Amino acid sequence: MGVKVKLISGRTVAQGQNLDNKLSEEYFNAVALCELNARDMERIGISSDENVKVRTEYGEVVVKAKQGTGYPEGIAFIPMGPWANAVVSGDTKGAGMPQYKGIDAEIEKTDEPVLNIKELMRRYM
Repeated sequence: MGVKVKLISGRTVAQGQNLDNKLSEEYFNAVALCELNARDMERIGISSDENVKVRTEYGEVVVKAKQGTGYPEGIAFIPMGPWANAVVSGDTKGAGMPQYKGIDAEIEKTDEPVLNIKELMRRYM
């Protein structure tokens, strides 16, 4: 069973510290994740570090679930990066930056693997 959420994205300290080496395990661990409220995680039936599929009208991606602090129910956060880009619109409406806030999404538990950055790029190219 999945939950419907509003997906947001943004920069994080860990994501920013690893921008120079996007092929590293540190970057993967900092960006290929989705932070959720504890109650939403219960509804999905998952714990931290389990895989979830995030689906929007723009695409879908598998990431690791993490329990976020301070997020209200119904909000999910994926750090800016290739995994977030897989589920946001490519239309920047002339601003040069996709809309990373308030995207309708559904999140569900999955046994599918989280793709590394090379595999992810191959899939979306």
